Amino acid sequence: MRTVVVTGGKRGIGAAISAAFADDHVIALGSADMDVTDEAAVASVLGELEVDVLVNNAGVSSSAPVHKTTLDEWERQIRVNATGAFLCTRAVLPGMRERGRGRIVTVASAASVHGSRYTSGYTASKHAVLGFTRALAAELAGTGITANCVCPAYVRSDMTDATIANIEARTGKDGEAALVAMSPLGRLIEPEEVAFAVRFLAADEAGAINGESLLMGAQG
Repeated sequence: MRTVVVTGGKRGIGAAISAAFADDHVIALGSADMDVTDEAAVASVLGELEVDVLVNNAGVSSSAPVHKTTLDEWERQIRVNATGAFLCTRAVLPGMRERGRGRIVTVASAASVHGSRYTSGYTASKHAVLGFTRALAAELAGTGITANCVCPAYVRSDMTDATIANIEARTGKDGEAALVAMSPLGRLIEPEEVAFAVRFLAADEAGAINGESLLMGAQG
């Protein structure tokens, strides 16, 4: 039985991911359990565990034009989405290297590949996550450890609900319909679909997949 750590693992996409690993020993961490931006807290919590699979899922977002984006909001998204993934990954790597096996899967976003209006901080943070994963994968090649990203478009989640509410407040239009209209799928992605992709990349049989970004619900 593997030990699987899922950050942001208690609701939304994270809860679906935690459920997808029901046959493993899952440690679902919420913000009350560990602040992913706190170096000491991350080292304290993760440094005591033998982690076989790390899922970097904790994330935040906000929406505003660049000229109205505050420095606090910009830095918060970079800290949680990018620095958080770095700190958690760094904390589990020594043990994975010692055991010669491991899977690191980061829930990034279609925003890791594309840009869209009013998401500069979020998009920058997700581009950073994808770049970090690619560099990490290059370092880990041949070690038995892999690092990959899942990059979904809009997923039915609390984060997307906030985006929908923001669209409706700003435009008076149906926010979900606006997001669906932008999607080649013609619908939102379900959390369980993201969880399936994460579990696939974390499988023992996925050892030859490294440094990849699995784009979901968007065109490359």
